[in-house]
Order: sequence, then C-alpha cells, then structure tokens
Amino acid sequence: MAPVDDRTAKAYVERHHYAGSYVASRLRYGLWDRWGALLGVAVLSVPVQRAVLTGPFPDLEPFSESLELGRFVLADRAPANAESWFLGQVFRLAAGEGIRGVVSFSDPVARHDATGRLVFPGHIGVIYQATNAVYAGRGTPRTVLVLPDGRVLNERALAKLRALDSGHAYVEQLLREFGAPPRRGADPSEWLPRALIAAGVRRLRHPGNHRYLFKLGRRSAKRAVRVGLPSLPYPKRVNRLDELVA
Repeated sequence: MAPVDDRTAKAYVERHHYAGSYVASRLRYGLWDRWGALLGVAVLSVPVQRAVLTGPFPDLEPFSESLELGRFVLADRAPANAESWFLGQVFRLAAGEGIRGVVSFSDPVARHDATGRLVFPGHIGVIYQATNAVYAGRGTPRTVLVLPDGRVLNERALAKLRALDSGHAYVEQLLREFGAPPRRGADPSEWLPRALIAAGVRRLRHPGNHRYLFKLGRRSAKRAVRVGLPSLPYPKRVNRLDELVA
C-alpha cells in the first residue's frame, strides 16, 4: 500500500463504493495486489462541518490534526484480514503526516431502490470494532434523500446546487436522468423541490450513523489525545427498517 493521487482514488471510489460519490479528500491511500491491480482505496477527508471533528477531538486542530475516514473501499477478492491490515497501514502513514485523530462512520440502515431491490444492507462497523476503535454513539439523526437507484443525494451536493458552486451541473444532470425537468436558469431554491419530486426522490428518516474514533501514532501520542465523547459498548445489530416519511 502507498499514497495514491486524487484522480485515481476518485475513480475507484465512484466505481466501487455503494454511495457512488467522492468526498473532499485530504489524504488518499491505495492497496494493490502482487500483479499491480488496485484492490482498495482509503480516503481521509474534510467533513462538511468542523463539529464532526472538534466534538470527538476537542484539543486537536481540525483538518490538520484530525480528519474523517470518508471512504474505505476494498474489492471482494481482497485476501482475508486485508481490511484490518490496510486500515492499520493507513493510520500509520497518516500519523506521519501529523494526523492524531480520525473519525469514521458506519451506516446501519439498509436501503432499497424504487423496485424494492436491496442495494445496501447496512453495516455496524465490524472492521472498526476489530481494530479496537472507540465507539462514541450515533451521529445526528436526520432525513436523507434517496434516489430511485438507492443512492443518497448528500447534503454537500445539494449545497453546491443551491449556491451554483463548481460541481452543481453534475447534480442537475443526475436529477434529470431520473426525470427532473431542465432548470433553464431558474433559481435553484425554486427548481430543486420540484425536481426532487419529478425525479422520484424519497425521504428516509435516518437515526444517525454509528461513530467510531481512532487515536493515531505511538502509544504515548495516543495517550495524549483527549476524547470529548463518552465511550460506549459496541452495537451488535444492523437496523434494516427503512422508515420513509412524506
């Protein structure tokens, strides 16, 4: 394994991660097999809100000393125990870059496409439990927008569209592929509600992702990192109930 460029990481994540989307990457690492084929990618990223990092690690400088494990993807053909080994190597290299704390989330809620086909079974973070992460409860409950193919239309993408920032055209095109009308210069705040309905986007009440915390570095460095959230017992079951709301 070794650092990988953003273009390679983005292409792999968008092709293999269940969300089908990328994140605001800060550090990226790849895992290759003996023949040079890419087996997996890990991306340490900048979350949408600083509080994602400052809540768990109040004494660390967000984005420079603490990051989110925004994407962690391995191919099904990866060897046994590859996940835990890869994760350990990622954290070893990230510690060398000055990162001392990492937050990661696992989504326990199953999702289906518009036909009822299961596209994501949900997971409780077994790999994080196996690597002795601190479990710090759930993230904030929220309502997520689910596309007809089962993917989540994340808030970062919607914010780009509302502000007409770089990348907003991709979001518009995505909604149009599912039946939304062209925006044709309309104010995004007026067009978006109609587009979501026309595209068949569903609203899913989500109880919050499971949150795991990692301290990086040598033993003495880990001891010096203060965790600002209580440590709780590991969750044991996946919530497979999709609670759809109007």
